[in-house]
Amino acid sequence: MLRRSSQVKDKLSTHFGSRLSAGEGVLQLALLGLLSGIGTGGVILLFRSAIEWPLEYFLPGADSEAFEQLGHLARMLLPLAGAVGLGLFLHFLSVSDRRVGVAHVMHRLNYHQGYVQLRGALIQFLLGVGTVITGQSAGREGPAVHLGAAFSSLLGQWLRLPNNSIRTLVACGVAAAIAASFDTPIAGVIFAMEVVMMEYTIGVFTPVILAAVSAAVLTRAVYGAEPAFEVPLVTLQSLLELPWILLVAALIGVAAALFIQLIESAGRFDHRPILLRLLMAGLFMVPFALLVPEVMGIGYDTVEQTINGQLALWVLLGVGLAKLVATGVSVGLGMPSSIIGPTLVTGATLGGALGLVGAALMPEQASTVGFYAMLGMGAMMGAVLQAPLAALMALLEFTHNPHIIMPGMLAITVASLVTSEVFGKKAVFQSMLKAQGLGYDTSPVTQALRRVGVGAIMERSVKVAPRMLEGDAIAGLLTAGTRWVLVEGSKGPVSLLLTADLARFVEQRESEARERGEPVTVAAAVDLMAIPAKRQDVSAVSYQATLEEALQTFERTDAEVLYVRQYLSYGIVRIAGVLHRADIDSYYQAGVVRV
Repeated sequence: MLRRSSQVKDKLSTHFGSRLSAGEGVLQLALLGLLSGIGTGGVILLFRSAIEWPLEYFLPGADSEAFEQLGHLARMLLPLAGAVGLGLFLHFLSVSDRRVGVAHVMHRLNYHQGYVQLRGALIQFLLGVGTVITGQSAGREGPAVHLGAAFSSLLGQWLRLPNNSIRTLVACGVAAAIAASFDTPIAGVIFAMEVVMMEYTIGVFTPVILAAVSAAVLTRAVYGAEPAFEVPLVTLQSLLELPWILLVAALIGVAAALFIQLIESAGRFDHRPILLRLLMAGLFMVPFALLVPEVMGIGYDTVEQTINGQLALWVLLGVGLAKLVATGVSVGLGMPSSIIGPTLVTGATLGGALGLVGAALMPEQASTVGFYAMLGMGAMMGAVLQAPLAALMALLEFTHNPHIIMPGMLAITVASLVTSEVFGKKAVFQSMLKAQGLGYDTSPVTQALRRVGVGAIMERSVKVAPRMLEGDAIAGLLTAGTRWVLVEGSKGPVSLLLTADLARFVEQRESEARERGEPVTVAAAVDLMAIPAKRQDVSAVSYQATLEEALQTFERTDAEVLYVRQYLSYGIVRIAGVLHRADIDSYYQAGVVRV
């Protein structure tokens, strides 16, 4: 059975590999995107069930968000005990295993070609469930993104696909996770490209779209076609509201900058033990849980009440500010909470509160509280993530109302500009990576080299030969029609030379034999490392590697040429081709010319 499974993988890898290395194979990528979406949808359903079932069992009224109905003692002890439990769990993990969420996925894309490990995904599953069911100010979207990316990455690794295709699969998993969480497939696609991948490429859209749609369909089959939020018909009542919308957007931008600053400031304690930091986060959460219990858990019930105008002004302001401060400080201290969900809650409540203020100032022209709550959600999401298009698409899919587009564009753009230009804040996930001493390279050269595997441009006209050649081996090598000879040493290939140099040497030896009147023969042994030839130092690179990885190998080893190793079943390795640095330069320059 294992042998048959390995043979299936080999066939799929060989069938997909060559075209996928070149960034082509749209049909193959579409199929992989569909598989990614279905698998991710199943994982997200399991994750949501793991959160909702225990909460529906323990919380009053079998409501998975009814933390407000708990007694004061329970509200005080639950987040504190949860923080201690999570701290103990993380204490026994290595620092690398503690990294979870969207920022971790971006890190794996930037430094590890999208390879996400199963161990990390299992840890994320437990932490994601633990933060929500213990009443932390958390959401489920960040863990969902990690889980979707992990499933899709592991699928690509199992199939031994080129690394550029694994990166595409990670984007599929991210899009599918967002689509399954909110039933927003368009926003899922844009989120994957704008927030995580930070690039738009035409070839990637087809599989990512299929992944998002298939995950959304699977979620609808289980939870029904009801949207994440029941939004009444919202529309802009009067153009006279535009100045107020601009002010609301600017204030939301200030709130977003404050949120990012809180994460950065609390993150300065990162050198402290994780158990101590989470204990501090749990203690910090206690007064909020007692006084403003709406901050506990995901909080989408509060968003629903805000949209439908069921909460008073001071409640909205209190919940919005409390959610912002509680989440920002606890995440900065190391609580593995999702940021996206709390961002939506904060934006909705602050936007709703400002909508009530606007209604008091302009009762004749003011739009509904739900209208401003939705604008607040979009503006806060766009400003915190610095992803205006993803926020706009989410806003459109939440409301199913095209009338929200124009004011939404205005609010999201202004809020994002205030956060980034006035306060100088980068996207929250980039800030978190920077705090860890990591970056995210989005230069055009790097992005272009990441899209293509070495198999797309390597030269396949190569034969491997031992250093000492005799008789028929020489004749066979010369008649094979290959351009390059890779010289095998005791510990692997050691040098590369042109077949023409060997042919020239043999011809010269035969010519000299004729001049001396000796029999002409090629049977005499030839030392490939001793004959006159232009030999090049070599180093190895995997067939799955991208051109970026190949370039890094050149810089790390000072090799003149790379030989490409392709791993087959049962430890069999074959040399698939060779790659010169000039090949990479030519490919990139040709791409620039085409553009």
